Amino acid sequence: MSKLLSPVSLRGLTLRNRTVVAPMCQYSAIEGFANDWHFVHLGRFALGGFGLVIVEATGVVPEGRISYADLGLWKDEQIAPLARIVDFLHGQGAATGIQLAHAGRKASTPVSWHTPEDLASEERRRAVGYEHWQPVAPSAEAHDPANPEFQVPTELDKAGIQRVKDGFVEAAIRAEKAGFDTIEIHAAHGYLLNQFLSPLSNHRTDEYGGSRENRMRLVLEVTEAVRAVWPEDKPLLVRLSVSDNAPGGWTPEDSVALAIELKARGVDAIDCSSGGMAQGRIASTAAYQVPFAQTVKQGADIPTMAVGLLGDIEAAEAILQRDEADFIALARGALDDPNWAAHAARVLDQDYDLWPVQTQRVSGRDRVLGLRA
Repeated sequence: MSKLLSPVSLRGLTLRNRTVVAPMCQYSAIEGFANDWHFVHLGRFALGGFGLVIVEATGVVPEGRISYADLGLWKDEQIAPLARIVDFLHGQGAATGIQLAHAGRKASTPVSWHTPEDLASEERRRAVGYEHWQPVAPSAEAHDPANPEFQVPTELDKAGIQRVKDGFVEAAIRAEKAGFDTIEIHAAHGYLLNQFLSPLSNHRTDEYGGSRENRMRLVLEVTEAVRAVWPEDKPLLVRLSVSDNAPGGWTPEDSVALAIELKARGVDAIDCSSGGMAQGRIASTAAYQVPFAQTVKQGADIPTMAVGLLGDIEAAEAILQRDEADFIALARGALDDPNWAAHAARVLDQDYDLWPVQTQRVSGRDRVLGLRA
């Protein structure tokens, strides 16, 4: 069996393989509630054989959403629609995760396909769940002053920081009630926890700003608080922007230092992405972020997830064989091919076991066409 398709365990969770669907915002919720779009969107990846499917960035408080159309888990009523999705994914053999998030100063931004004309009437605004609010951040500085979509946020005071921590904890408790197998704390892509980490966005002078130790404080406090309420036998993940990809910003060396501290607090794997600050620039090419996963894996001695244009099956297998990462995560690649994991099994192992029984006639078709032995 290939390494990509081999089972792997984190704490008490065993994944059927090392393929992961990364969180992808769908901008299709109203008041934070999952609906049939989310059910079908996520369910198809379980049918396609992925080992772990992670639900999109889910706001831990209402003002923590990237947009008014994001999922949320700030109230108990939001549990049941997510539990329905979890139950279906489990029934198809996939493990389920949810990314808990706070957008910080990148909150209350538009949904790209809802034009001003679409939102001209109150009736239409209600139909799409339109809301607008004042974002919060470590410092009162807009993400990108040149872009009017980003507001100048309110600087978080101590009470506001406590609200953030409480939001993550309460959302984690609800995620457990919904039946999720793992949580991913979102500390990447220029959102709130990343904003505290980066010297490009954090200009505080209290214990949450200044030195790297201080800028790491909120991420570590959130992690400790979530780990305390998350079941001991369930793994905890953190997504990092390993580099801001910008001069004077957060670096891979900083991420290694943070990953060491996260591991000490019960984090089981790091999902290694990059960027998110307006100043950041990096050329996107196939597998361009794999070196970040390798750096964190080797430097912190912790399992890592590689993500970023990884749709080539043989290349994904080679990344794992070279021990550059422990998991392969797809986002846009999974949208393009929801059956990617099942196709990988066909290519690497001549195996059709990942196809649901209702779809295993694919095997006979491939035999007739000479695509399998």
